Parts: sequence; C-alpha cells; structure tokens
Amino acid sequence: MALPMDQLRRLAVTMALDGEAPEQVAEVLDVSARSVWRWLSAWRERGDIGLETRPGWGRPPKLSDAQATQVLGWLEQSPCDFGFATERWTAPRVAAVIESRLGVRMNHRYLNDWLARRGFTPQVPERRPRERDEAAIRAWVARQWPAIKKK
Repeated sequence: MALPMDQLRRLAVTMALDGEAPEQVAEVLDVSARSVWRWLSAWRERGDIGLETRPGWGRPPKLSDAQATQVLGWLEQSPCDFGFATERWTAPRVAAVIESRLGVRMNHRYLNDWLARRGFTPQVPERRPRERDEAAIRAWVARQWPAIKKK
C-alpha cells in the first residue's frame, strides 16, 4: 500500500535527519534523490507546512460532485421529461437544464468534453416507423424470403 504524499515526504525528511543519505532514502522509498533534496529544502525553509500537498492548479469545477451525479442521472431519463420535443440529449440541452435547475451556466462546447470524460456521447434514438409490425415482418422472413432467396 502506497503512502499518501504528505506522509512520504515526512518519512523521507525524518530518515534524512536521522543520518541517512538522501540517495539512500530515495532508493528505499522508490523516489528520486532530487525529490528528497527538494523536500529537505522545503522543510528547512517552511517546516512541516512546506511538506504539505498544495491544491491543484486551474479553475475549480463549476459543479460539485453531488451536482455532477445529479446531472448524469438526468441523462438516464428522457429529454421529453424536461420539456424537449425529441428523444435526443445534446450538449446545449444539457446546458439549458443545468442552468434552469442548478443556476450554473456552462458552455455547451465544454459540456461535450465533460460528458465524454464521463462516458456519455450524443445519443440519437433508433428511427422506427410507427406502422412497423414485428409479427408481419417475422412471418414474411419465415415464409416468403426463403422462396425469393432460392431464385
């Protein structure tokens, strides 16, 4: 089981302060010696705070985890349930529902990528004629198609 990075850094610094060479510490912990030197320097400059994991870069997500789960749940329902005329979820439609229900504006182009990373792609329902009669089709395939195929 791997240690969280904060604990790994503290362990490396403790080992180095106990007299181990940074190169040996790096080998034992399976990290680079350069990292051990950086962690020692950070600990000397800022103490234990220098070894803490910093928050990630970039803008924070617009949707919380709970909201994202809610949005993905909507996609399992029919778009008609949300007032749309057809059975097709599109990014602009998802964006409109997010804005109306959650009050969060999201660009539909970004939503395409956001949805794709979660395994959803634009879905187009299979087109079926309303007058399609499955029983008549099976009967035709069973009786008439073999006769046509022989010719």
